[in-house]
This record gives sequence, structure tokens and C-alpha cells, in this order.
Amino acid sequence: MIMPEYQNIFTQVQVQGIPEMGMDNENEMHRERVGKPGFSTLMGLIGNAQLGPVYLGVYGVVSCVAFMVWFNIVGFSMLAQVGWSIPEFIRQLFWLGLEPPGPEWGLRIPPLNQGGAWVIAGMFFAIGCGAWFLRTYSLAKEHKMGKHLAWAFLALLWLIFVLNLIRPILMGSWAEGVPYGIFPHLDWTTAFSIRYGNLYYNPFHALSIVFLYGSVLLFAMHGGTILAVTRYGGDRELEQIYDRGTATERAALFWRWTMGFNATMEGIHRWAWWFAVLCPITGGIGILLTGTVVDNWFIWAQEHNFAPMYDGSYGYENYGSYEAFIGKEN
Repeated sequence: MIMPEYQNIFTQVQVQGIPEMGMDNENEMHRERVGKPGFSTLMGLIGNAQLGPVYLGVYGVVSCVAFMVWFNIVGFSMLAQVGWSIPEFIRQLFWLGLEPPGPEWGLRIPPLNQGGAWVIAGMFFAIGCGAWFLRTYSLAKEHKMGKHLAWAFLALLWLIFVLNLIRPILMGSWAEGVPYGIFPHLDWTTAFSIRYGNLYYNPFHALSIVFLYGSVLLFAMHGGTILAVTRYGGDRELEQIYDRGTATERAALFWRWTMGFNATMEGIHRWAWWFAVLCPITGGIGILLTGTVVDNWFIWAQEHNFAPMYDGSYGYENYGSYEAFIGKEN
């Protein structure tokens, strides 16, 4: 039998043996692991996927219950909008949403059908997110790991809480929150940008996009590099770092000769971590400033020489009114 020269996503051999139950420690976490472990050939195409066991713990259970309650409130609210019709629910799913209360309610809790369900769902969503952060932090601590994953998740929570908790409270109305739903969420984003003078002129929004695209690029570069040197064992990073002529050195030299700096096995992960974490952090700052500090980002950009100043020579200003401009053009 001819074996491939190296393994990648298309040629890897899936080795399945006795399921790995995970390390034990002084906390006796093995007692709380649930699920009979097994393997999935389909999942193995993108990774050596062993399914289970799963350790939930107290925080994990709280998070799962809270998310389940949130999911059901949102789902049944959408289902009620189509008269409890399952076919209509499926057909209109992308357009259905759970909207926040109207501005007339301020920060009060209105009846369920007037936005109260949104407030309650948001409360359970916040509990689920907070419990999941505590679960991530406590698991890292019990395994004597760094807390990088927990801090990265906290960066996401910053953006979530700015959108649906901190900013609405500062603005004095739950109506400033984001609806739950696919297209309603996108519609809110568009309306939010138009209302505050084009969010593209928000410098923190620009930074957020830089870090979004930058993190995608860095992860793609890293993943592509490691796949390119798997023939030399590049996927076994720890064994490679302290040796010469290995996949690691080839990969590092490639980027030093291509980009001008040496991307080490540790350094590339720090770059990617910071780029990814700074995306929601800067995005949250930009959202928080919108409406609270800056009412119109286009005017703000003009005042700070960030956007061009238009003299109106090509607009309707020369005609006295928009109606006169339309009539002249016709």
C-alpha cells in the first residue's frame, strides 16, 4: 500500500483507539464528566474528533440552563408572531425577531408582548454568558493553565454588554438595545449607522474592522503555514521549537524572508490573540461612544479632518430646497 508523503485535511489517516478520558487532578473532576466517549469519522475530516466526555460543573450547568431559557423565550416569541404555525415559522425564520421595548418605556419592564420578553430573555442571556466565563476561568485555574481563553471571552462579553446593557442604561431606554433575530439584527445595524451619521466614520469601528480582518488573515496565515509543513511534522509544534532544520525553522524563515520579521511558534499566537481580542474591545468602545458622546460621526469626522467638507456645489443646496432640485433635474 502506498502511503501519502504527508497528511493534511485531504489525506490524513484517522486513528481511533481507546477514548481518552482526560487527565485527572486533585479536584477529582472525573466524577463530573458526562457522556459516553466515541469517535466521529465525519468530524475527523477536520480534526481528530473524539466526542465526549464533557465536564460541565456548576457553572456549566447554570450556563446551559440560562441559554436554554433564553433560546426558548426568543423561539416561542417568534413562533407566536406567525400564529403558532410551524411551516410559517420555518418560512419566515430569517425575518422574525424579538424586539426591545419602545422608547416610551424607558428603563421600565413593559408587558411581555411589548418588549418585556426581550428584557427577560436578555437577563437570562447575560447570566448564561457570565456563567460560561466563570466556567472557562475556573477550568483553566484547575488545570493550572493561563487565563488567555477566559480573557478573550471577556472581551466578547464587553461588546455584548455594551450593546444590550451598558449603552441602553446610559441612554435611558431599553429601546437602544439590539433585537434578537437574523434580519432584524442586520436592520438594527443599518438603522443605527444611519441614525448616528454613518458608523464608518467612527474611528473605533474602523479599528475594530482592522482587527477583525487582521485576525482572520493571521489565523489563515498560521493555519496555511502549519499545513504546508506537516510533511516535516509541523503540527507537532512543541517538539519542533528547540531543534534546527525542522518544519518550525522552515516556517519561521519563510515569514522572515517574506514579511521581514520572524514569526515564531509562540509569537504568531500572541499576534493572533491580540488582534482577535482587540476587535470586540475597540468595537465596544465605538458603540459606547455613539449617542452618548458623539451624535453624528460624519460631522465629528469633518470637524476632525477625517471626512471631506462638501461645499454643496453638486447638491440641492444651490436650488434652495430638495423639492426644487428634483424639479430642476426632471
